[in-house]
Parts: sequence; structure tokens; C-alpha cells
Amino acid sequence: MHSRCDTLYKYLNVEKQDNIAIVTVNKPQVLNILDTPTVLEIEECFTALGKDDGVSVIIITGAGEKAFIAGGDIKEMSVKNSVDGREYGRNGQRALFTIENCSKPVIAAVNGYALGGGTELAMACDIILASEKAIFGQPEVKLGITPGFAGTQRMPRIVGRGMGKEIVFSGRNVRADEALRIGLANRVYPPEKLMEEALNLAKQIAANGQIAVRSCKELINFAMDNGQNSGLAKEADAFGNCFSTEDQKEGMAAFTEKRQAGFKGK
Repeated sequence: MHSRCDTLYKYLNVEKQDNIAIVTVNKPQVLNILDTPTVLEIEECFTALGKDDGVSVIIITGAGEKAFIAGGDIKEMSVKNSVDGREYGRNGQRALFTIENCSKPVIAAVNGYALGGGTELAMACDIILASEKAIFGQPEVKLGITPGFAGTQRMPRIVGRGMGKEIVFSGRNVRADEALRIGLANRVYPPEKLMEEALNLAKQIAANGQIAVRSCKELINFAMDNGQNSGLAKEADAFGNCFSTEDQKEGMAAFTEKRQAGFKGK
């Protein structure tokens, strides 16, 4: 079942296929760059999808064949002073924080250039699937600026301190095969297979108990920020809470009865 989302955006297309939402940054003529209005729409969109009971998994991609998101809007940034620049950065950080902390798993389907803000947005997602044509990078230092949408924070956490510093300090491009090797991308596919594979993974995740999936996302994010000892205590609570849900009873009954579970998210 395909349906349009109730909310209409100027720079985003949102479609639903059953309980999977596909968000497309739809500015292919400018390679889907992140100006302030687009950033604010992304924040609004992911806030709404996080609260939408009809959505279990979200895929985000870019329109056209050339770019996922080519970066921030350099024209917009070029005339900013330090106060304006700080606000631009904070808007981007807040929007990406909304993706990272959305209650639903988010898959980035990176179909082309994902530079600067494009890499930063992909890193805020839970899983990155890349086209063979995908190109990542944090080229901000070549413009005399730092990454502003949490690139200095997420990159070394994902690829490690040394590699993260190399990528950020050099501003060099990272092609899909290297992104896969260093752990920046989960998987790489031929361009024509990317969305099909993203949907396959989304369906696999959506078929599981959604209370459990959302708890897992929250637990992993929490432990990454607060350490394993704090995470263990939170995990024990979440694990125990699962046993008060209908999903747990259905999942275990289905296993013993050798049938497919019919989870209801309750």
C-alpha cells in the first residue's frame, strides 16, 4: 500500500509504504543542499514521524541521481557573521538530533554526493546504506570553517579517533568502498538496487516487535553517551518492562508454535 503523507512540505517528499515512511530531500537542481528552510523542515518532519503510530521505520534519501545531500548552503553561509553562523549550526545540530533521537529506526539511503552536512545527516541516522556512487566527506576546512552539524562529534565515534581526525582535518572525499571498510557505511549496493535493499531492510526491522526495537535504539544511544555501566542498568529495566507487553507474549508464543509473530506494538 502506497500513500502520500498527510503533511506537505516544500523541500521534502514523504511517502508511506505500509508502516515504512520514505523521506526524500527534493531539491535535485541544487543537489539537495541544506539551507535553513530545508533544515527546519527536516526537524519538523522527523518530529512528526516520531509521533506517528502508523510508522515503524523511516528511510531518508535524496532526489535525483547525483546527490544524497551535497552539503550546506555555501551561498547562505558566505554572508553570515559569527552570531548568524552559530545559529545556523545550532539549527542543523537540532534537526539532526531529532533524527538521531527519533523513536523510530532511521535508514539513510545515500545515493550520491553526501558531503559536509550530507555526511553529518547520514551519521545521525541509525544505519547507512550507500550506492556504489556515494561520496562522503567533511570538506568544511577547505572553506575555512569547522563542520557545524556535529561532524566533529559523530565522525570519530563512528570510524574511530584517528580515522575521524584524518577525514575531518584533510577534508578529503571518502568513496563508498572506503566508507564500507572503515564502518561509515553498513553496506554498499549498485545504484539501481539501493532503494530496493533499503526497503528490504526496513521491512525486516518493521516485522519485529516495535516496542523492543524502539527500546533497543534508545538503549544503544544512551550507552554511547553515558557509558556501559549506566547502559546496563537501563537495559535491565527495559528488558523487564518487555515482559509486561502483549508483544512479548505473542513473540514467544509464535516461537513455540512455529509460526510468524503478529506484533501489535502493545
